[in-house]
Amino acid sequence: MARVIFYSKPGCQGGTKQKVLLTAAGHEVIAYNLLTEPWTVERLRSFFGDRPVAEWFNRSAPKVKSGEIVPEKLDEQTALLLMLKEPLLIRRPLLEIGDRREVGFDVQRIDTWIGLKPVDESLQEISENLMKQDLQSCSHAKDHHHEQHNQKGGCNHGNDSQQHQKQGNCKH
Repeated sequence: MARVIFYSKPGCQGGTKQKVLLTAAGHEVIAYNLLTEPWTVERLRSFFGDRPVAEWFNRSAPKVKSGEIVPEKLDEQTALLLMLKEPLLIRRPLLEIGDRREVGFDVQRIDTWIGLKPVDESLQEISENLMKQDLQSCSHAKDHHHEQHNQKGGCNHGNDSQQHQKQGNCKH
């Protein structure tokens, strides 16, 4: 089983589901707050590998959703500097296992990498249910309570997206 260093936004339901899936598979998850981590350009860059710059971004970050920041129009250095200034722009989670680093929670990629099969039969149904879900996107229902989030966030749930951009969170 792997020791997974897991950088995400605390309190996000999607991140919680991702950690449950990893733990059910017997992995040790060590969670860190992505928003308060003291990132450097070099360290942050190491999580993105050969992915295009646009795939480094949290698509539900308010500045991305509003069009103020257009990831497809940014070069690598500018993107990294923006992310250091505003960590909410970083796609989540960032995963570190041994000397390999990845961004996002692609279930098939992670299953191939470290395995996501539950270690206990009692966890089988929970794991199967989670693996069928979109663990890359915000998992909140449209009627969730905004006070559950901190002030740095950005979900899009239809008509209440403006309220989320001011108060909520949750894209991975």
